[in-house]
Amino acid sequence: MAYSWCMLTLEYLAELLARHRESAPVTTRAFSIGDRPFGGAHGPRFMGVVNLSADSWYRESVCLNAEAAIARGAVLGAQGADIIDVGAESTLAHASRVDADRQTGQLLPVVRGLHERGLLVSVETYEPSVTAACLEAGANVLNLTAGQPSDDIFRIVAEHQAAVILCYVQGRNVREVDDFDFAADPVAAMRDYFARQLESAVRLGVSRIFIDPGMGFYYRNLQDSSVRVRHQMTVLLNTFRLRTLGWPVCHALPHAFEFFQEEVRCAEPFFAVLAALGKTELFRTHEVSRVKAVLETLRAF
Repeated sequence: MAYSWCMLTLEYLAELLARHRESAPVTTRAFSIGDRPFGGAHGPRFMGVVNLSADSWYRESVCLNAEAAIARGAVLGAQGADIIDVGAESTLAHASRVDADRQTGQLLPVVRGLHERGLLVSVETYEPSVTAACLEAGANVLNLTAGQPSDDIFRIVAEHQAAVILCYVQGRNVREVDDFDFAADPVAAMRDYFARQLESAVRLGVSRIFIDPGMGFYYRNLQDSSVRVRHQMTVLLNTFRLRTLGWPVCHALPHAFEFFQEEVRCAEPFFAVLAALGKTELFRTHEVSRVKAVLETLRAF
């Protein structure tokens, strides 16, 4: 099927639903992380972001020491974040690479501090050794940014009875990508990719899984703002088609800085509306309170 760009109109939404009506009523499987339910009919959940890399461009999320990161995580939790996602390496192409030992050294005190405060913690990495160390220290979720994950990393997740977010990555990992191939229907390609990764994860004992289309990652041919935002909007609205795989969908909400400019902190709440229409269940956001308010308004309507 040819890639049909999204033009956000009532007619587009009606056509999208008519074309994929069988996917719309699907319910994903439910599971708990700690004492918190996800998936099923539990409604939206929120993942707040803490970045330990000075290269991360979303300045409000950057914390340059463990104390600041723990404090930000506590604030995000108070605002309504169900999970705090912590990363030590930016996904931007120009950002410095951070090796496994440095990632571990930066992440461990933050993971321990957030865990001690009773918060669910996710670590963003593609390194098996970092994964093992952080899960041992109390992290609950691996935000896996590897395009070709090894069986070992799934075994580590299973051994710790943790959850995993499988990210769609065209490349070896999020820092080693080239051009994004969207010549055909990208959602169909994502579905095939996730089906393979899900088979491996489940076979190796992982029982708590989210799937994430990975729209915040840097692909050279998605840097034109109009192309990138139209692609992101299309994928967000088509999210419900991925739910037929049986697992809840997570989205890292986009920013569209070129359009929002000085109002860029309003971008994620805007994209959250499209993600909600697509039946996203876990919203990864730097702006927890803003996105939560928008989605609560949608639910009231």
